[in-house]
Amino acid sequence: MANIVFYGHSCFEVELGGKNILFDPFITDNPLANEISLNQIHPDYVLVSHAHGDHTGDLLHFAQKGSVVVAIHEICEWVGKQGNSVYHPMNIGGKKSFDFGEVHMVQAIHSSSFPDGTYGGLAAGFVVKSSAVCFYFAGDTAVYSDMALLAEEYIFDFVVLPIGDNYTMGIDGAIKAAKLLQCKKVMGVHYNTFGYIIIDTEEAINKFKSEGIELILPQLNTKYTV
Repeated sequence: MANIVFYGHSCFEVELGGKNILFDPFITDNPLANEISLNQIHPDYVLVSHAHGDHTGDLLHFAQKGSVVVAIHEICEWVGKQGNSVYHPMNIGGKKSFDFGEVHMVQAIHSSSFPDGTYGGLAAGFVVKSSAVCFYFAGDTAVYSDMALLAEEYIFDFVVLPIGDNYTMGIDGAIKAAKLLQCKKVMGVHYNTFGYIIIDTEEAINKFKSEGIELILPQLNTKYTV
């Protein structure tokens, strides 16, 4: 089990082994996250799935405060060029053991570039495995059949999937992904932040439930144990 705090869109923090791991920091420019102050968040690590602004908007804030950025090589290279030296570059298929657990960088089917046009490398997802929990954060992606290979290697306590459609998989795709991953507990992200990804949340919950899958839609700035 793990303690999680959701900060909106695809940004959430997980506490593992006494360390705080933040994913895809996008808070300041998220109109739904006005109540959240960056000063309340003190991650030891920041894991970044890809370079789009709605996943990296506050990345430099945390990098400048000493958080270790874990991302694909090109994103870490960009972080370094902004004057930050604390990062760990990875690439698709690679694994690395950190003091909170093992990180496996896996593919995501999506584009990736910074708002200034700089190439952000390939989009990615992460499998995080510790003695306490094993989970998968898909990042922004379509559903793809090779998710079944992850289920051959890992038993997931929960998975974090985008459900907003248009830019990523939608509700039906996320249900297919959960089945491929053989996981009955899904935390939904990347929905309702802006117009293109508005969904009917009640419909989403009911669709997942009808397939025997629990869909968690966490409230902002609230701690959950998953």
